[in-house]
Amino acid sequence: MKIIIRNLIRCNHCGDIIESTHRHDFKTCSCGSVSVDGGHDYLRRCYTNSKRDFTELSVTEEKEPQ
Repeated sequence: MKIIIRNLIRCNHCGDIIESTHRHDFKTCSCGSVSVDGGHDYLRRCYTNSKRDFTELSVTEEKEPQ
């Protein structure tokens, strides 16, 4: 199981680093090219052109099932 420690990306157009810190915390960079959502619950990415619009910076950890 994957645990989300930090949910963040860097916009490759304006350079903003945006982070979603809680569920439904939808954040968009200053140029409007990319967005991030989900906090520690899920990783959602939105972009205007392609996945090359952002660099993934999220920190996750694998947790052993009990």
